[in-house]
Formats: sequence, structure tokens, C-alpha cells
Amino acid sequence: MSDPAVLLGERFRAAIVSAFGPEYASVDPAIRPSSHADFQANAALGLAKVLKRAPRDVATAIVMHLDSEGVVESTELAGPGFINIRLTSALLSDEVARVSAGGTAGLAPAALVERVVIDYSSPNVAKEMHVGHLRSSVIGDALARVIEAVGHTVIRQNHLGDWGTPFGMLIEHLLDGGNEADAHSIRDLNVFYQAARAKFDAEPAFADRARGRVVLLQGGDEATLVLWRQLVSASRVHFNALYRLLGVTLQDEDIAGESLFNPMLAEVIAELEAKGQCVENDGAKCVFVPGYTGRDDTPLPLIAQKQDGGYGYATTDLAAIRYRLQTLAATRILYVVGAPQTQHLAMIRDAAIHAGWLTPPARAEHVAFGSVLGSDGKVLRTRAGDNVRLIELLEEGVLRATAVVAEKNPELAPDERAAIGRAIGIGAIKYADLSSDRVKDYVFDWARMLAFEGNTGPYLQYAHARICSILRKANEKVDPSAVQIIAPQERALALALLAYPTVVSDVAASLAPHRLCGYLYELATAFSAFYQNCPVLKAATPEERRSRLALSAVTATVLARGLGLLGIEAPEKM
Repeated sequence: MSDPAVLLGERFRAAIVSAFGPEYASVDPAIRPSSHADFQANAALGLAKVLKRAPRDVATAIVMHLDSEGVVESTELAGPGFINIRLTSALLSDEVARVSAGGTAGLAPAALVERVVIDYSSPNVAKEMHVGHLRSSVIGDALARVIEAVGHTVIRQNHLGDWGTPFGMLIEHLLDGGNEADAHSIRDLNVFYQAARAKFDAEPAFADRARGRVVLLQGGDEATLVLWRQLVSASRVHFNALYRLLGVTLQDEDIAGESLFNPMLAEVIAELEAKGQCVENDGAKCVFVPGYTGRDDTPLPLIAQKQDGGYGYATTDLAAIRYRLQTLAATRILYVVGAPQTQHLAMIRDAAIHAGWLTPPARAEHVAFGSVLGSDGKVLRTRAGDNVRLIELLEEGVLRATAVVAEKNPELAPDERAAIGRAIGIGAIKYADLSSDRVKDYVFDWARMLAFEGNTGPYLQYAHARICSILRKANEKVDPSAVQIIAPQERALALALLAYPTVVSDVAASLAPHRLCGYLYELATAFSAFYQNCPVLKAATPEERRSRLALSAVTATVLARGLGLLGIEAPEKM
């Protein structure tokens, strides 16, 4: 499937060259959707200034040199020099028919395949995942799916917090109580961690033992490692259960925790020292990245090694970016991490450039996001002021959605109602997150999320289910080649369907999943207008019925595939 805007761009670019010469080959034809036609070309206004000619004269010259065959049915000049364009119905029909071929809804593979490392989710071992992990997990997974869909190789990296001082505290606390980590749930470990933290802050002797335990851990002491492995294993059970419920594709093999990089840290520091980029400062070894200063305008360091010889997360992040570039051969690295880490990640990126690790065409990008807010406009927390447990949030969403499903469709069998309730509840939470511009905060609102109207997950899922219901009632084989574009609403729906590949490619490049959400909502709205104005099952002629059933089936395909790229299920019944 080709986006007509792309085809028009090629034809209009050729017309500009033909009319004014090859030196204008790079001029943007400025093809845009239009309420006055299918598309509008706006290049004449900018060209007129360069050519010192009237915009309408420039537009006329472009149209005179335009190859319209098989693509453009008619053109019309409007205003000072706009070119309104109407496509041939045959082109629209043929392109819509292609959507059913190949199983990709028209997506073509990228011309240049990249290796894209995506760092996302990244919870801490021995701690429950909370609402703060929602955005990284959901946004990161959607981007992984989208980037894979356009043909790139995606390497998921779940950068677990599984090393360092917290584990010295926790292991020592477990040993004090004669406990083993694998005998406890993640809830137990969460409580143990809080107790260990309190003991570390209040008891100097325990703090000393905990620091000593960190040294043993980093030194490979087997007895300490046994307990550490138990902590990681118990945590994985919790993470995997949440990922399955949330519909996130992360697996155990995607785990690349802090511990993975521990053997590399000394080597990284030695390399930076050899390059003169890691220097001693107040007893610590620091990397001073050019261009970064503190509040007093003094150079801001990345502390590579502490005064006591220990390593911090900056060291681990330097090792991680080096590993991803050199071992994983990444050409694009994405950090799906909250906005507060902007400066730190920029320093890691620039340090990697300065060290010669990150060189074009490879690049590293921070996929920053805002916070999830409560109705009070503050970061979402429980009434007691604690972080909201992610499992409780998801389970409540499923419970609420299942109740709505039971009310709307009481005829459903219990197991079917439960499956649909789960799909709607989880989908509503994910869609509310993804449909917001990720750089902004958004307010968590159950009523809005679970609404069956407006730009919500349930609305899109219902649109898909309604089409599936139409196709079931028709009970006949759909022929994509039967599509005929006659009514204005058929034309609007066809144009919306054909924009899908361009939208997905744009999301892969811009890392803005809300654009895919907006597109799917517009597609569902276009189908609603089509359905209201163009009878499908009661069409006037058999040819009309076959055509409209085919348009409906293609719409269901694109809706399901688009929701799938967001990690959201598209039930066939609701």
C-alpha cells in the first residue's frame, strides 16, 4: 500500500524540475491533506519568491508539467497559488485492495535497516514495580513494536537495578534473620528492603557489614552470589507476571542489568584514563564532559569511580553505551527514561562521542516522558502517600472494564467476558498513556480512560469489534479487489487507510506514539461516518455491498494492526 501523498510528492517534484530546472529538485512539493480536495500542493508560494514570479503563474506551470496519468483525476488552482488535487478512484481502489496482501497492512521494509537498542522498563530487583514504571514499559514496548514493523532489528534491553549498595544491605539483612530470598514473595522482599534501609541508616555496625557485603558481591564471593541470584530470580517472577498482564514483550533474555556491566567497569575507566578523559578530582576519578557546568559555573563531573573505589551508575551507563555500540553494534540507541534524567543521559551520550565510541551514523536518543498525575495534579500516589503498586493499578483496570462489559453485553459467557474485560482494561490504561504526547504529564482518570466514546482505547476496540460483527453477519467471503470508491465517505475512508504506512514510519522516526493513536482515532471516525452514510449489509446493489464489505474488512485489519503496534488487543466481540 502506498500513501497517495508520497506518490503525489514524486509526481509534483518531477513537475517542478521539468518546469523550472534540475536546480529545484530538492524543493518540497508541500503535499497536504485538504478539506477542499483530497490533497493540496502548496509549493508554488515558496517557489514564487525565489523565481520572482506570481504564485498563480508558478502553480500553473507546475500543473502544466504534471504527469497525472493513473494518479490525478483533476487539479484546480485556489487562492494565491494553491493546487487542489483529486485522485483517481481507480488508484484509491487498487491501493486499498493491496492492504490485504502480504499481511503488513501496506508497510514496506525500511530502505536502510538499522540495529536499534531500546533501553526500557528497568525496574529494581527486590522491589515491586509501581506506577512510575508504567510509562517506560508501555512507551518503550510500543516503540520496539513500531520500529520492528518498519523492518529494523530491535534489541530490547531491560536495564535492571540489580547491583551495588542496596544489595549489600538487603543480603546482610536477610542473613541477620536467617532468611533466604527464594522463600519469599516480592512483597516480602519489598518489606525487607525497607527494613534494611532503615537499619543501614540507623546502625553504623550494620552499615559497615553491608558495605563489606557489597565488596564480597563485587568480588564474586559465591555465598553472597547465591543469595543475590535468589533475589534476582524472585524478582523476575514478579516482573514477568506483570509484563504478561500488561502485554509487554520483554523476556528474560532481554535483561541487561547493572550486574552485566560490572566486569567492564575497570576496563572502561582505564580506557578513558588512557585517552586523558578520566582524571582524579578530590580523590575520585571523574569524566568532565565539555559544555556541562554546575550552578556555580564550575565543570560538572560524571563520577566514574568514587573516593572509596566503588562505582556508581554513571560508570555503569558509560559501560552500557560502550557495550551497546561495540558488542551489540547498535546504530541507534534509545533510552526510554523519565525527563528528570535528561542532563545525565546527555552527558553519557556526549562522553561517548568524546571517547570515540559514538560516531555517525550511530546516535543515542533520550525518549523522555512526563509523569502520571492524580486528580490533584500531583504525581499519582496512594492516600498514604506511597507509590501506587502497578499490579493493583492493572487489576483495578481489568475489574472496572469487566464490569462495564458485563453491563453492555450480559449475554457473554463468563470466560469470554473475563478475556474481553482484561483486553479493554489493560488497553484503556496503555492507550491513555500512549495517546498523550509523551513529553507531557497526564492525569490518570478512570472515567475518561474507560469511556466508549472519544479518543480512548475502548472506543477504538469497539470500532474494530463492530466491524467484525458486520462481517460475521454478512457471512460471505470478502474480495478486496471489489472496492469501488464512489461516495465521499468511501473516498475519505480510503484516504485514511492509505495513510497508515506513512504514519507508522513517522512514529518510528519521531518516537512519538501519540501520532499513531491520533491516526487510529481519525480512522475510526472516518469509518463511523462511512457506516452512517453508506449502508453495508443493506447496500442498494450486490456490487456496492461487496465493495463496502471489503472497505470494512480492510479498516478492521488496519485498526487491529495499529492497536497491535501499541501493544493493545483488538477483541472481535465486546
